[in-house]
Amino acid sequence: MRSCTLKTTIHFEGNALSRLSTIEYKKVFIIADPFTVSSGLINQVTKHLDTAGAKYTVYSDVVPDPSVEKVALGVAALLREMSPCVIAVGGGSAIDLTKCVRQYANKLHPDYKPYFIAVPTTSGTGSEVTAFAVITDTEQNIKHALIDDFLLPNEAILDVEMVKSVPASITADTGMDVMAHALEAYVSTEADYFSDMYAEKATSLCKHYLVRSYKYPQTHENKAREKMHVASCLAGIAFNAVSLGLCHSIAHQLGAQFHIPHGRANAIVLPNVIAFNAEITEKTIVLENPSSCVSKYANMSRRIGLIGYDDIACVKSLNYFIRSMQIEMGMPVCVRDAIPDVSFEEYLSRLDDMAEAALLDRCTKTNPRVPTKAEVIEIFKEIW
Repeated sequence: MRSCTLKTTIHFEGNALSRLSTIEYKKVFIIADPFTVSSGLINQVTKHLDTAGAKYTVYSDVVPDPSVEKVALGVAALLREMSPCVIAVGGGSAIDLTKCVRQYANKLHPDYKPYFIAVPTTSGTGSEVTAFAVITDTEQNIKHALIDDFLLPNEAILDVEMVKSVPASITADTGMDVMAHALEAYVSTEADYFSDMYAEKATSLCKHYLVRSYKYPQTHENKAREKMHVASCLAGIAFNAVSLGLCHSIAHQLGAQFHIPHGRANAIVLPNVIAFNAEITEKTIVLENPSSCVSKYANMSRRIGLIGYDDIACVKSLNYFIRSMQIEMGMPVCVRDAIPDVSFEEYLSRLDDMAEAALLDRCTKTNPRVPTKAEVIEIFKEIW
């Protein structure tokens, strides 16, 4: 028997943030990233709390790739307030930090279970609907993926006003993260009817709206940003149910070792992992015993309107399209372009450790093809 449970209430479209004006809690602890506070974007949230008559504390000691140390500081700050409601406002780092802070506060005080609302300000991680969080061990340069139902927000608010000002480069990075989430969930060994439905819709929205969302500052096309905000959430629902794969495991290491933004790292790795999983190269014409993921990649390719005369051609079309989106959005398509100050020799010196960590990453367990350490190292070399 298998089950599908959706625990997070999602508010979207039509001034979704107004939900906060009816909040029943009168004391709220907000964790927001520094830009959200300094830019005044946080006011979009607090004005509704003012309407509700809620008192609030804004905590903004948030950094990209939150560390164990930052979690400890956040826990101390939350326990000083003991607010009955916690609101995360920001990108994946702010939401992940909030998840960890809330969980460890609960471990210290088991009766303390603050209500949790997530307000994403980027369209990429899907963290507002997942039981996942990523935390960084800065001493060992390792990212740890945490999975626990307690990490799930009670509510998520998707309001396009929170993503209108996102710079184009971040829109590209986070948007490709959505694409990676959807495609990895689609071929996960745990994939099912429900996860496929969300993954297919998320990928379709990416295909039609990601580049348009990237160009939003010039075109003022508000619709594209709203569609990508929803796509991010749909992909989050998909991978929360069935996990991810090797692309994310490798991307986690690139982020931990070289601080490549997570979505950018996923974009670089994704076509190579698709080719690895499908056992397809540029010269492949026929596969004697194709794995089941070949037909799934091909099916996704057809569903989003790409053309191919057979499954192999469709998988290749999917990879070409992913690369074409990266190029159109000015993204690096290889590691050396993402970290120009790092030499190939230094990169090579870390491959063994990165491959080991990627194999141990929890996302690798649901990859459709079981990789060896030598194969993971080869992928790291290919993407250089």
